Amino acid sequence: MTGSFSTITGHASENKLTALRLYFPAGSRARATRFWHHLSAPVLAQHLLAVARRAKIQQALLHQISSGYLPGERLTHHHPEVSGMKHPQCLELLDSEERLRAFMHEHAEELRKVRAVLFLCELPLAHDGPGSR
Repeated sequence: MTGSFSTITGHASENKLTALRLYFPAGSRARATRFWHHLSAPVLAQHLLAVARRAKIQQALLHQISSGYLPGERLTHHHPEVSGMKHPQCLELLDSEERLRAFMHEHAEELRKVRAVLFLCELPLAHDGPGSR
């Protein structure tokens, strides 16, 4: 195997991969920024995906939650035909800690009612696979 670990993972040791998970109710809306938004504000999940893309965040995933609850709310279950406004959603962003903290700071107003959890990721060590000895 050639190349250093930081080259393989795409990150220098001081720039470790970090995950930011944003938890919020499915019915959450982003603030109105355009005239038409005053009639119907955009869904927060779709808005955050779009701004993460524009901010060049490495990866963004909107997880489907089958069952769960947010602090102070009742347990809810996902149903394909009925979407509960308080059913939890989770948007996960992956990038460096520095870039994710900058993203949170830049979008602090939109994230004030969002529960944010930051995880430092440990990447598995590269190996040649089973039976390589």
